[in-house]
Amino acid sequence: MRVYLETERLILRRFTESDEDHLFALHNDPEVMRYLNGGQPTPRETIVERTLPRFVAGGFFAALEKPSGAFLGWFHLRPAGNGSDEEPELGYRLHKAAWGRGVATEGSLALIDKAFAELGARRVFAQTMAVNLGSRRVMEKCGLRLVRTFHLEGFEAIEGSEHGEVEYELLRSGWEAARDRH
Repeated sequence: MRVYLETERLILRRFTESDEDHLFALHNDPEVMRYLNGGQPTPRETIVERTLPRFVAGGFFAALEKPSGAFLGWFHLRPAGNGSDEEPELGYRLHKAAWGRGVATEGSLALIDKAFAELGARRVFAQTMAVNLGSRRVMEKCGLRLVRTFHLEGFEAIEGSEHGEVEYELLRSGWEAARDRH
């Protein structure tokens, strides 16, 4: 197992080809996918041909619960699109069993710390639908602040998309100030 980092309750490890079934189950839960594609199913071919190869290539980490090893979902910390390594995007997708337990916050905080302390980030950002209050709360608990609301073009509208997307960020100076206070 190629461990990327560990927290009190989580192991974040690199994805492997053997994670196909984990991703298929996660990406086919309508509630998990509600704010991503309106809860539509993801064909196994999409997981095998596009999703899993992208995850294995890097920047995505399987989240396992300690000590059981149960697959809880995933996190990512990677440049977005043509973005800079100095401005990685934080993201996560977790099974419902992990919701409301602080797992998203715990994994996100560990990745944010790694981004600033080890990877030389100057800014970490995250995006979600404006109506996704659960993810927005996680971002706020992690010290990210709302910087903009925007509308995506060229994507199929799903329930809530009329309210737009939001972007949150944490700058290195903010992370350092918070760290110095603790």
